[in-house]
Amino acid sequence: MELSNYFYRTLIYSEEKGQVHVYEKLPPHSPIPLDPWLGRVIQLADGQHTLQEMIDYVASQYLGDIPENYLKTIGSVIERLIETEAVALSQTPYTLPYHLAMPKEQQDPAMAERSMKEAGYPTA
Repeated sequence: MELSNYFYRTLIYSEEKGQVHVYEKLPPHSPIPLDPWLGRVIQLADGQHTLQEMIDYVASQYLGDIPENYLKTIGSVIERLIETEAVALSQTPYTLPYHLAMPKEQQDPAMAERSMKEAGYPTA
């Protein structure tokens, strides 16, 4: 995995009561709760930061007390998200479409629907 690649989410997400969910692409677009590690990476997957920047940022949150297995854990999380196509990689910065740019609960529903249609998102 090339750590200089930019990473971006490919699924709509929400942050409800401290729980991050992603929504299935196919109707009925059901929410899928994520464990904290997966949720954190989805939140940070804005297309404007490289994998290395994200790894360094999350490590900095430990205030010098980085867990021994941190790199293995974060690497596994990134691989899972890429394998399930919840996150994609780009060699250059990637601008997210409106429906992916912020949590679902912060979106204007009409703008989100229009953005989803423009992106070819399957609808009901």
